[in-house]
Amino acid sequence: MNDNKVTNILMAGVGGQGTLLASEILSEVLMKTGHDVKKAEVHGMAQRGGSVVSHVRFGPKVFSALIPEGEADVLFGFELLETYRYLPLVKATGTIVVNNLQIAPPSVALGKAEYPADIAAKMRCHVKSVRLVEGLKMAEQAGNARTVNTVLLGALSNAMEPSYEQWISAIKHLVPEKFLSVNLKAFDLGRQSC
Repeated sequence: MNDNKVTNILMAGVGGQGTLLASEILSEVLMKTGHDVKKAEVHGMAQRGGSVVSHVRFGPKVFSALIPEGEADVLFGFELLETYRYLPLVKATGTIVVNNLQIAPPSVALGKAEYPADIAAKMRCHVKSVRLVEGLKMAEQAGNARTVNTVLLGALSNAMEPSYEQWISAIKHLVPEKFLSVNLKAFDLGRQSC
């Protein structure tokens, strides 16, 4: 990523997926590499399947935590439809890293709407790069389905400046000890996926 500008990463998910922890880890690793970092979160009905969005901006000097429309360099998504909803915030030259997972929103679960088909293809019409990550499958392989967030961070980490050691340090700092081993394994699986 270019060191002479502010880089914008928008994280979008559904409550309970670990979006907020992922944004904390991302912010921590970026601060440890010397960046000015600003973060803003929108929780919605986050506890039970509602939308959760985290804006993470970093660079030499960042003045606002919110990413303007059309300025996100990376859209980091935990669920396909939730990621698609935030497509207008991404630059045409941006990148989407998204978990290949569908969670039915209430309107779909109640039979009032259908889950949109071919979301990944629709995303590819708007941005340069879309990387689908089999996050749930890799998290289960790591030993805990709730580690999708660290699988996705692993996939993202390959495209960023912080070293592997800096990522591991941030994870160790923020993940509780009893979940550390499985999260480290999940992170490594995510790194290997790209």
